Amino acid sequence: MGLMDKVKAQATQIAERAQEAGKVGQAKIEALQAKRKADSLLEELGRITFESHTGRGAPGDEGRVADIVEQLRQYEAEFGPIGADAGADAGGVDDVPRSSDAAAGHSPSSPSGGGIPTASYGDGEV
Repeated sequence: MGLMDKVKAQATQIAERAQEAGKVGQAKIEALQAKRKADSLLEELGRITFESHTGRGAPGDEGRVADIVEQLRQYEAEFGPIGADAGADAGGVDDVPRSSDAAAGHSPSSPSGGGIPTASYGDGEV
């Protein structure tokens, strides 16, 4: 095989890999956009529910709730249960401690969730 044939074969392989990577990237973008839409729907559903429970509901809220629930069911049919993928789409967000985790003494990297151990000297913690 000549040098030009080898170069062409390598160029073809590189182009195929780039196309595959592009498809994977596009799928991730679409999944992230769908998750953001689902989060928006959940937020709206929560707002409507809150307003309904506090006596500030609006006419037509029941219809909107039914529409939102149907859209969320469609999301779950395509992407799985809501909440099961928490942080998975953000590329390692689960590794970042949240303020609520830190306040509770939990560390995502620690299996016990205990965070950084503290030593006790005398009457108090240091």
